[in-house]
Amino acid sequence: MSELPSVLVGDAPLSHADVVAVARHGAPVTISSAALLRVAETRHVIDGLAADPHPHYGVSTGFGALATTFIAPDRRLQLQASLIRSHAAGTGAEVEREVVRGLQLLRLQTLSSGRTGVRPVVVETYAGLLNAGITPVVREYGSLGCSGDLAPLAHIALATMGEGDVRDAEGTLMPASDALVAADIEPLTLVEKEGLALINGTDGMLGMLVLALHDLETLLITADMAAAMSVESQLGTDAVFAADLMALRPQAGQAVSAAHLRSFLGDSPIVHSHKGPEDGRVQDAYSLRCSPQVHGTARDTLGYASMIADRELASVIDNPVITVDGRIESNGNFHGAPVAAVLDFLAISVADVASISERRTDRALDPARNHGLPPFLADEVGVDSGLMIAQYAAAGIVSELKRLAVPASVDSIPSSAMQEDHVSMGWAAARKLRRAIDGLGRVLAIEILTGARALDLRAPLQAGPATGAVRDLVRTVAAGPGPDRFLSPDMEAVTALVQSGAVARIAKEHAND
Repeated sequence: MSELPSVLVGDAPLSHADVVAVARHGAPVTISSAALLRVAETRHVIDGLAADPHPHYGVSTGFGALATTFIAPDRRLQLQASLIRSHAAGTGAEVEREVVRGLQLLRLQTLSSGRTGVRPVVVETYAGLLNAGITPVVREYGSLGCSGDLAPLAHIALATMGEGDVRDAEGTLMPASDALVAADIEPLTLVEKEGLALINGTDGMLGMLVLALHDLETLLITADMAAAMSVESQLGTDAVFAADLMALRPQAGQAVSAAHLRSFLGDSPIVHSHKGPEDGRVQDAYSLRCSPQVHGTARDTLGYASMIADRELASVIDNPVITVDGRIESNGNFHGAPVAAVLDFLAISVADVASISERRTDRALDPARNHGLPPFLADEVGVDSGLMIAQYAAAGIVSELKRLAVPASVDSIPSSAMQEDHVSMGWAAARKLRRAIDGLGRVLAIEILTGARALDLRAPLQAGPATGAVRDLVRTVAAGPGPDRFLSPDMEAVTALVQSGAVARIAKEHAND
């Protein structure tokens, strides 16, 4: 399926890069031999408990509100199958392939820990589905984020049983039974404890968090470049980004953003053209001057969220769990609160970065504020509208991002006959963050498209090496100033450059460090 190197599972916590490689790029996985040995040893503990006439939750009892109901040995296979079938209750649109592969991978990591009580064949089957490119169909709605991402994970487990629908490596929809046959994978018949082990985890929200962190790291560099293009083309000053001024307020993310702006603008002929006493402006507007403060706050939020993700990647999430000394214990580690909170936190920062970007775009189009550029950067003012409606699109997205910034994690709807009476809504927080990140990329693309045109209109003054290189990149997909043309394709093409990371790469390659 992939020529990427295999990711080893079971010896150490997965890294963010591991998750992105498997989930997004289709890297294969390998289970360590030590992990398979731990899994087999722990399974012996479960087999002993299964033979005990006293009930043990998840082994010889029902689940959730039915935890006190003893299940006779001859009904336990049906119990496991019924658990998965009934919990695979997602509804709505299909979830993206990379999210489902993240689910599969992170559940596999927990299963490989030797703390869940599954048999080695279960671990091997999960790895087999990933390596064959088999992606179970998971639906948009169904998880409350406690007891973990039950419904999404149940859809994964259902596919290992040869039931439900999947997509193969080419994306073709087919019954899971057919996909398993084609991949020479034997369907699982789940035994005691395994059903619970496959569905009690924060894997969906965590996978989406890791992917979001990866994307936002790139988008924040892009935001710094977009701001640099706006400052430069609107004849702003880079003096406010000086290192000694940043040191007066030692916020780490702010310092990084300001350093980027200095490196993007330091060699700019446009910036140097109006430095000195002849420049009568005292200071730039907040959206230009305070870009490092806003972008930097998002960076610091990203750092905190990354720490939470690292802790979660090092966790074993299951209920009950088998301890190192062989006890089987119920716990509440499946509650998604830690992950849900940072997903919401990131959505707030995403909205703020997009909001300041849209304000910079709006300034570039207003002849009362853009210092000599034509209204809306139009070619023939009055006949042409220029980029007027591109700003409308950015404003509409920012409005939605503000709605998406309303936290999901403060909501809770009791379930399971009040046994599960406080839930995290972490899955919902992750879903709205993904939409927010898409919106941020589009808002930044509109600012970059605007900045590129504004830089062209400053001729014969030349842009700096970094901003000019990004302007030239934009010109490979969108023409420069001229009469009005069909604008949406230009916006989509520049958005693709932003979301692929191309803008951030070019910016870093040409920065004056």
